[in-house]
Amino acid sequence: MKNFNICNTEMKVHTFDSIVIGSGCAGFNAADTLYDLGHRNIALITEGINMGTSRNTGSDKQTYYKMSLCGADKDSAEDMANTLFSGKSVNGDTALVEAACSIRGFMKLVNLGVPFPTNKYGEYVGYMTDHDVRKRATSVGPLTSKYMTEVLEKSVTRKDIKIFDNTVVFKIFKNKDGVVGAAGYDRKEKKFILIRCKNIIMATGGHAQIYENTVYPKSQTGMTGMALDIGAKGANLQEWQYGIASLDFRWNLSGTYQQVIPKYISVDENGVEREFLLDYFEDENDSVNYVFMKGYQWPFDSAKVNGSSMIDMFVYNETVNKNRKVYLDFRSEPKALKNGFDSLSEEAYDYLKNSDALIEKPINRLEKMNKKAIDLYMSHGIDLYNEPLRISVCAQHTNGGIAVDENWESNIKGLYVAGEAAGTFGVYRPGGTALNSTQVGSLRAAEHIAYNKDLRDVISYDEFYDIVNNDIDLPEFTEEKNNTIVEDKNRFAKLMSEGAAYIRNPQKMQELYNKTSEYLLSFKENINKISMDDICDYYKFYDMLITQNAVLKSMIFSAEKCKSRGGSLVMDGEISVGNIKVETNSDYDDKVVYTEYNNGSSDSYALPVREIPKRDHWFESVWNEYIKYTEE
Repeated sequence: MKNFNICNTEMKVHTFDSIVIGSGCAGFNAADTLYDLGHRNIALITEGINMGTSRNTGSDKQTYYKMSLCGADKDSAEDMANTLFSGKSVNGDTALVEAACSIRGFMKLVNLGVPFPTNKYGEYVGYMTDHDVRKRATSVGPLTSKYMTEVLEKSVTRKDIKIFDNTVVFKIFKNKDGVVGAAGYDRKEKKFILIRCKNIIMATGGHAQIYENTVYPKSQTGMTGMALDIGAKGANLQEWQYGIASLDFRWNLSGTYQQVIPKYISVDENGVEREFLLDYFEDENDSVNYVFMKGYQWPFDSAKVNGSSMIDMFVYNETVNKNRKVYLDFRSEPKALKNGFDSLSEEAYDYLKNSDALIEKPINRLEKMNKKAIDLYMSHGIDLYNEPLRISVCAQHTNGGIAVDENWESNIKGLYVAGEAAGTFGVYRPGGTALNSTQVGSLRAAEHIAYNKDLRDVISYDEFYDIVNNDIDLPEFTEEKNNTIVEDKNRFAKLMSEGAAYIRNPQKMQELYNKTSEYLLSFKENINKISMDDICDYYKFYDMLITQNAVLKSMIFSAEKCKSRGGSLVMDGEISVGNIKVETNSDYDDKVVYTEYNNGSSDSYALPVREIPKRDHWFESVWNEYIKYTEE
C-alpha cells in the first residue's frame, strides 16, 4: 500500500481487482455474486450502510416483479421480455436478460430469507401490477427492498468482504483502455483515499438530488454525473416516474392508500380548508372514482391527464398555481361517500366488497386492507388516525440512467452500472421491475467480470499517479463553512422541480440548462473556498449540476421530438385544468435517446432500439457455448 501526495494532500492508495460503489440491493448483490464466482480481491464502498433508497423507501405494498410462478398462468422469458420491451424506447437485449434471469434473482433472495408469500402448496402467488399483463408481482409489504438489502448485507458480511463505510466516491479515473480506479473521501477519518482497480460496478441509485420535490429519502443523492463526466453515455435520461407522495415522511402513496378513497383537502394562506376535488369535477361521484383508479394507475401518465392523472394535475394546480398546501385526510369520508357506497363505480365497489372493506371512513378501510401501511407512518411519528398527511406530486424513480449493454457494462470498458443508476427502462415499466433489475443487473455485471477473458491488469503506481495528478481537482480549503453550496444546490433543485418535472416547460428547461452550463464552467470560482466539512457537499453539488445538465438536454430533445409521453406533459405557459390537449409523437417509440456530457454542455440524439435477440435454443449448442464462456 502506498501514499500519494496530490495537491499537497496525502492520499492512501488501495488496490483491488474490482470495487462496488453502493450498498443497496444492487451493490450488495454485486459484491456477493463476485465472491461466489471466485473473485475475491474486491471491496464495497458506501457513503453509509444504512443510507440509500433500497433500505429506506417503499410503498403500500412494495412490488418485486418476476416471471410468474403460480397456478395455470402461462409465462416465459420471451413473454416477459416482450412486456418490458413494449414499454417504448427499451432495448430488447436487456429486456430479455431481465426476464430470463428474474427467477434466479428472486430465488436467491428467497433462499437468503426474504419471506415472499406462498400458498400451502409452495406456489409463489402473484398479482397484476401497473403496465403488466400477467400476475407476476409479489411483495412482502411496504419494506420489500429493505428486507432484500438486509439479507444481502448479511451474506456479504459472512464472507468478510472488505467494506469502506462512510466513504463518498466522487471521481472515476480512466485511460484509453478503460477504468483504472477511483477517488473517495472518508467522512469519518476526514481523509481522501484512492483505489487502483480494473473493474467498477457503480450501484449508486437514482440521481435523486436534482429535484426539490422528491420521494427519495434525503440520504439518497445518486452520483450519475461521476460516470457522465468521464464519457459514459446516458440513456433515456428524460424518462422519469412521478407520483403522489407524502412530504414530511417521504413515501409513495400508491395502491391501497388511494383505493381506500381518502379525502383530498387543500389549505390556503388563511388556513381555510376545503375538499378541493369537488371544484374540478361536475359530478361529485367522479371525485372518488378517479381517486380509486389512482391506486392502480398511481404514477403520473400524460396519456391519462383526462383520466386518473387528472388528480395529479389538480394537485399541481393547488400547490403550484395557487400556492396552497394539499393533504390526504383518512379521518373522514369524501362528500360523495357520506351516504354510503352507491356512488362508486362497479370496479371500486367490487374491490372494496371483496376486501371486506365496505366500512365507513378511509382509515378503517385502510386498517382492514393494509394495517402495515398505517403502522409505517406511525413508526415515523405520523398518526393517520388523527392527522392529515401532507402530499405533493414528486419524482419517484428514474427510468433512464447510464447506457449499458446486455452485461450491464457501459461504453467505457470495466465500468458497469447496476440498479436504478442503469438506464434499462423506457417510457413505461411494470411496477416492481426496478427491484428485479437490481438483482439481474448486478448478477450480469459480476458474471461478466468473473468470466471475461480480459487481459487488462491493474495499472502501475506510476501510471496511476500521473492520471490522478492530472485529473483530480481539489478545491481550496479554509476554516469557515461555505453556505453557498447548499444555497445554490437548493436553488437549482427548486428550478428543476418547477419547470422540468412531470410538467415540462421548454423555455424554463432551456433557461436552466444554460444556467447549469455557465455554473459548471466556473464551478471553483463560484464556490471559492470550502472547509473540510463541505467536501462531500461540494462534490455532490458538482455531480448534481452535471446530471442536471445532461438530463435537461435529454428533456429538451425529447420535448421537441417526442412531445408529451409517459411521465411528462410538455406545456408552455400556465396550466389550465380541464380538457387538456396532449401532443405526442410515436415516431420515437422505437428509439432510445442517448446523451453525452462534455465540459459544461451536453448533446442528445436518438438511435433505434436494439431488438430482442434471436437465439439458438438447441441444447447441445448452448451447452458448448456455456462451457466455453465459463470454463476456458
